[in-house]
Amino acid sequence: MAEPEFEQAHKELVSTLENSTLFEKIPEYRKALEVVSIPERVIQFRVVWENDKGECQVNKGYRVQFNSALGPYKGGLRLHPSVNLSILKFLGFEQIFKNALTGLNMGGGKGGSDFDPKGKSDNEIRRFCVSFMRELSKHIGADTDVPAGDIGVGGREVGYLFGAYRAFRNRWEGVLTGKGASWGGSLIRPEATGYGLVYYVDHMINYATGGKESFAGKRVAISGSGNVAQFAALKLIELGATVVSLSDSKGALIATDDKGFTPEIVNEIAALKLQHKALTALENHNFRYVEGARPWKEVGKVDVALPSATQNEVSGEEAQALIDAGCRFIAEGSNMGSTQDAIDIFEAHRVSQKGNAIWYGPGKAANAGGVAVSGLEMAQNSQRLSWTSEEVDAKLKGIMKNIFENSLETAKTYVSPKEGEFPSLVAGANIAGFVKVAAAMKDQGDWWP
Repeated sequence: MAEPEFEQAHKELVSTLENSTLFEKIPEYRKALEVVSIPERVIQFRVVWENDKGECQVNKGYRVQFNSALGPYKGGLRLHPSVNLSILKFLGFEQIFKNALTGLNMGGGKGGSDFDPKGKSDNEIRRFCVSFMRELSKHIGADTDVPAGDIGVGGREVGYLFGAYRAFRNRWEGVLTGKGASWGGSLIRPEATGYGLVYYVDHMINYATGGKESFAGKRVAISGSGNVAQFAALKLIELGATVVSLSDSKGALIATDDKGFTPEIVNEIAALKLQHKALTALENHNFRYVEGARPWKEVGKVDVALPSATQNEVSGEEAQALIDAGCRFIAEGSNMGSTQDAIDIFEAHRVSQKGNAIWYGPGKAANAGGVAVSGLEMAQNSQRLSWTSEEVDAKLKGIMKNIFENSLETAKTYVSPKEGEFPSLVAGANIAGFVKVAAAMKDQGDWWP
């Protein structure tokens, strides 16, 4: 059976490793690549639930437990009609190396269902979550597998899932992250992916400009309008940037004045999202809504692009459009936000234009802030402690700094950029994450030369 999303993610990692000196220096790691590419376990099950009319409904449920060499499986649950095994394998595969980059003890996994929460009542969502957890609870635990939220799974769904787990297993434990702050959740968790993305790009800007520039005065295009996009936008505005776009599944909302999005508008968007309403409601003299479009060709001159919606949301053509618009930095708030064509264009431009090039930060590094704070939530649960917002934010900043520096130094070691050329952050992130997991697997006897 074809698995295009997983095959794309796998090919991207393999091509990076092949085009580096890693296999020349450590040839036995080819065997590690072969082993790590197959999940340790794939769980599939049916989810039978009752709608408000009393009718029986059935959906497919999944959990891909991909790799546990570094710690319990860790990765989100996605509820969306598009969910299938290929998408979950791609997400779980990416999660292995993203989690490795955080430096925390977490393996990689992903799960979810083709259930669509849009248009469902709270009671229908609760009944689905209880049925879904009835089976999933047999396979997860604080030291085994710790799921989190993802697309379609927010605080409400995590609450229903946690309550069902507690009832089925008769135990309170940190089995899910993204919990409510009053019952085991971590402060800064909702903001973490968006904040972490901004912190990561801030390091890119600082390195590329020798500390002469920051986000102040930069025009930033963002796609998406969920948690990642919202909190990235709010942090960017705080740092003096102008946010010129957000988007939803039906189109892009583009700012038509120099003011861009304000915190008030972002909060209005958050309220709309909770009501499952489209961004068209905000179209007025300050904003235009472009039906069926993504922001990249619509925003005009832009300094930074942050794809933060879903996979493959920047095509090769759109990558070139961003370069033509003067974009100097692009980093993914979504997983595999750029197609392989787009990545090839960004990387070719990086090599040919050296210090004047666009610089690309891959999702497994740039959007790792979310899972990093999930890991911090796990640590707080284990200690029965709660840290302050300032403590969590400081730890998040430190983790994102380490991810950037690790990717940078690894790229210099295994890809050797030419004079004046930015190191390849995609190569650095892929190699650094892979090497850490491969070494742990070897130590534990999962593969041998």
